[in-house]
Amino acid sequence: MNKDEARKILRSELEKYRGRSYDSFRTLIAELDAYEVQSPSGTSYQVEIQAFWDGKPNSNIRVIGGIDDGGVSAFRPLTESFIVTPDGDVVDD
Repeated sequence: MNKDEARKILRSELEKYRGRSYDSFRTLIAELDAYEVQSPSGTSYQVEIQAFWDGKPNSNIRVIGGIDDGGVSAFRPLTESFIVTPDGDVVDD
């Protein structure tokens, strides 16, 4: 896996989530967004976005994105995360 390419794609995908409301992340807690992205180099990457309570329920929500190319990297995907506060503020992790 080209880590630089994968990191750029993951950051781009996570950026799409940063504009969402706190309530939309509450619904994501019960789900997993998983999809495939084709890179400019032709590599297919699997992206997974998950949200978890960052402590107790109805408090901060941690949003974690992971990316891999379906090979060995699937066992240890590249990840990045951020936190969304109940006020809707986004805090980089």
